Amino acid sequence: ITADVIVGFPGETEQDFLDTLDIMEQVKFDSVNTAAYSPRPNTPAATWENQLDEETKQDRLRRINELNLKHATERRARMMGRVVEVLVEERNVKVPTQVMGRTTHGYIVYFDGDIDESR
Repeated sequence: ITADVIVGFPGETEQDFLDTLDIMEQVKFDSVNTAAYSPRPNTPAATWENQLDEETKQDRLRRINELNLKHATERRARMMGRVVEVLVEERNVKVPTQVMGRTTHGYIVYFDGDIDESR
């Protein structure tokens, strides 16, 4: 299960943000794509007066990313030692003797192998 969260949207209160963290604690997403709100030209929210300061947005982004990493680490730890099917996608650019693929759960995995033999 994944989600997308934008923190620091105009008018977001600390309680609103804490409610988001609470939902994350309840669900324990596999992954959460996060971003801090930034005004875009020609969008209504860009002209709202209740913009949050950059320090608040960055603090909330840091906090939500820490929780996201904690949950992702916990969920991935449950996969340790399992043998699962992997769809090989490409060579690991950082370690050429490895390939990168995805499990049926969408987890990215790396393992030793030849990309030409794995396809």
